[in-house]
Amino acid sequence: MALRSCGIVVEYNPFHNGHKYHAQKARELSGADVVVAVMSGNFLQRGEPAITDKWSRAEAALKNGVDLVVELPFAWAVQSADYFAKGSIKLLQALNCDALCFGTDNQATFDYTDYGRFFMEEQAAIDQLFHELPVGWSYPEKMAEAVSRLYPKAKAFPPNHILGLSYAKENASYNHPMEIFPLPRKDQGYHDESLVNNQFASATGIRQAFLAGNQVSDFVPVETLHALQKTHIAWSNFWPFLQYQLRATSLEGMQELYQMNEGLEHRLTSQKAANFSDYLQAISTKRYTQPRLQRLLTYVLLQVREAEIKAEQADSLLHILGFTQKGQAYLNQKKKQFTLPVAAKIGQKEREQHFLTYRADQIYQLICPAEQTSGRFPIQV
Repeated sequence: MALRSCGIVVEYNPFHNGHKYHAQKARELSGADVVVAVMSGNFLQRGEPAITDKWSRAEAALKNGVDLVVELPFAWAVQSADYFAKGSIKLLQALNCDALCFGTDNQATFDYTDYGRFFMEEQAAIDQLFHELPVGWSYPEKMAEAVSRLYPKAKAFPPNHILGLSYAKENASYNHPMEIFPLPRKDQGYHDESLVNNQFASATGIRQAFLAGNQVSDFVPVETLHALQKTHIAWSNFWPFLQYQLRATSLEGMQELYQMNEGLEHRLTSQKAANFSDYLQAISTKRYTQPRLQRLLTYVLLQVREAEIKAEQADSLLHILGFTQKGQAYLNQKKKQFTLPVAAKIGQKEREQHFLTYRADQIYQLICPAEQTSGRFPIQV
């Protein structure tokens, strides 16, 4: 009998009880036999290093409701919502997933499938309105305004709802879209820093509480707690390396980096600060938001060029980080139907194909020496 699968897109920074609930509800709502997670690697969508390495996060997921974990390559993972969604849906489609379940901050009933169809039909009108809006607005502000004028039902834009809209429109672009199952958040808001009950809290709140020395064991499974106690990583760890790149790279060299436009190289190199937090605060504005700048600083740290981003995006593969027995059964049953090559471990060929992801792992390893990608086999639970 063919196994039914439900895909989820995750970062797990870190994996917590709300993520466990998400995996359980994805299986329940979609009637899936297998839950397939496409997970960001060691650098994340908002331009941050993951607090624990990708292998630790994958293991926690596999022991708490996920059956198969596949890595989202760096070229898709450290991107704005549209590109992040494009890469994630590309991998879930390649994995032949039947359904898609994502968390949303939008508590009202919202038809994401209908929105996806709308966006495909009105793409030209949305693009035209987008370019007519004020230059000083940020990309999220302009896209939210353009869409809400043409599709008033999409007027609320909290972070996970924006991602949900991006998943929906990308999913609608395929000949066989996945069935969508949105899941309203059960815990605090996406960036809520409070820990107000004994079960659910946001990843942001958990990170801040842990780094401040507070107890987080009520909000995370034991695998996550052990990983955090073993090592925990933040942008501050990479501050010396980033300072070196900012000072050693010429302005001409900075201009060659991915998404370095509008003279931002001058803004980045002219500011001085004692630590990363102060530096980020000094360079941020309403137009240049912290997530956008953090992504740009990640590109500076890794010296990423646009040609490299395009090359890795065009040559994606399915890097398997781990699986359960059900996940292994799904791989055995469906792998001939996958539309991208599968990598059970990273060798020389895979390093050349996903060179940005490998470079990101090498930089991450400067702070987390135990993180190993080359030659490592998938985790089996």
